[in-house]
Amino acid sequence: MKRILFLFGILCGLMIVLPAWSVAQDVYEFSMLPRYFPKKIRSMIDPMAGYLAEEVGVPITPVLTKDFAEYENRLKSGEIEIGYENPLVYTKVSGSHEVLAMAIKGPGGDRFRGIIITRPDSDIQTFSDLKHKKIMIVGETSAGGFLSQKLTLIENGIAVDNDCELEVASDNKQENVIISVSIGDVDAGFIRESALHVADQYIQPGTIKVVAPCAWLPNWALSVNRSLPSARKEAIKAAIIGLAENSPVLKAMDVTGFKPATDSQYDVIRNVANN
Repeated sequence: MKRILFLFGILCGLMIVLPAWSVAQDVYEFSMLPRYFPKKIRSMIDPMAGYLAEEVGVPITPVLTKDFAEYENRLKSGEIEIGYENPLVYTKVSGSHEVLAMAIKGPGGDRFRGIIITRPDSDIQTFSDLKHKKIMIVGETSAGGFLSQKLTLIENGIAVDNDCELEVASDNKQENVIISVSIGDVDAGFIRESALHVADQYIQPGTIKVVAPCAWLPNWALSVNRSLPSARKEAIKAAIIGLAENSPVLKAMDVTGFKPATDSQYDVIRNVANN
């Protein structure tokens, strides 16, 4: 009888401990929109994954996706619990993900913008000159490489989807837009302002000029799956917001900090995307 009671006591103890143990063994995946090449993205997100795992107390695995479409689909399906994406992609996944924090970086702080580039010898001088021109964009889901410019052109009476000939850059890379403009494959290009010099080593000096800066947009979103427990969301948010400005984690992510953010701050993106 004593043996039976002893075993019963162990079983009861396991019933109490197992739920907490199973929660502790959750593994979250953390990924970033593949704006750069895999090696660079890995160097950016690995430190954040390690930091969050330590602060939140949950194993967090950094993962890569091959393109924008795969990234978006894996967030929607719930495979990736923590994501870092541009504002347009955030609005596309916001049914399953919610923003916790917005990136802060450079002169724009919590906002950024795109620019329009062409060759110095081009006859494109104003927005109206872009009509019927061949333009390379980073991609239709690129905020700095399409949406910012689209918003500005709408404000200037140009429906870029109908009034221009659009071509999407190979691998959705900013540098491919710059190179194509530089060698004259296209008349103009749409890129993020901060990407202006990312292809300097691949092009001849003096073969790119900026036509104009475009509309400001809310900065990148760090989001989590909506099904995560509220306490876990708050812990992740507190850890991200609490990073010191000189943190190596922030330096790896190429930002100066994160600020609290709400879904409604991205409504401007939804309005333009549906226009």
